Amino acid sequence: MLQAQDQPLNLQYRVEWRLVDAGKAFLQWNPAHARGGQANVHIESAGLVNKLFPVKDDYSTNLDERGCTLSTLMRAAEGSRKRETMVTYDRIKKKVDYKERDLILNKTVDKQVDIPGCTHDIIGALVELRHMKLEPGMSFTLPMSDGKKFVNARIEVQDRETVKTPAGDFKAIRVEAYLFDGVLYARKARLHVWLTDDAARIPVQIRIALRFYIGTVNLVLEKHQ
Repeated sequence: MLQAQDQPLNLQYRVEWRLVDAGKAFLQWNPAHARGGQANVHIESAGLVNKLFPVKDDYSTNLDERGCTLSTLMRAAEGSRKRETMVTYDRIKKKVDYKERDLILNKTVDKQVDIPGCTHDIIGALVELRHMKLEPGMSFTLPMSDGKKFVNARIEVQDRETVKTPAGDFKAIRVEAYLFDGVLYARKARLHVWLTDDAARIPVQIRIALRFYIGTVNLVLEKHQ
């Protein structure tokens, strides 16, 4: 029997940048067995942002029955760049293989990274959080890799808050993941995620606070089923 956090999900978010409607993001979770399954993410820009820097990204991740990431595929069209990135995780051999292909220049980048075993990509880590009993004051690490680097990322469960979204008001738990500032990503930023304070642990808001001259990117839940 599937638990609440393992039920299929279809989530739609409004993407805000500097309080401007910047686009849409869609997250679909298709459970297969135990803690495994496939997650698909689609992001597309809109309005002024689309004119300045059009974005159309598709990302998918496959998780095994333990919730460990098996593979990810990213097809990204951002500005004038188009690339396809495939990352394969092997927890038995303790290796991650990364292959990125520039679709415009027809160039490839290959890399291999050592991992300790079960490791998560960023969406896999979000799925892992949904299975955890989160309480403010908790702090722990999750093994994570984007294929180019491996880290034990520190996670802090910070507070309970009410989050107001177009989909309604939710009692939520705020979590901060320390992935930026040279940890997994070089860019300076802070990442917060708000998960519903119930068994479903639905991510109702995701916020990336970048340097002041870039601004904050906020994903706020619009629809869910």
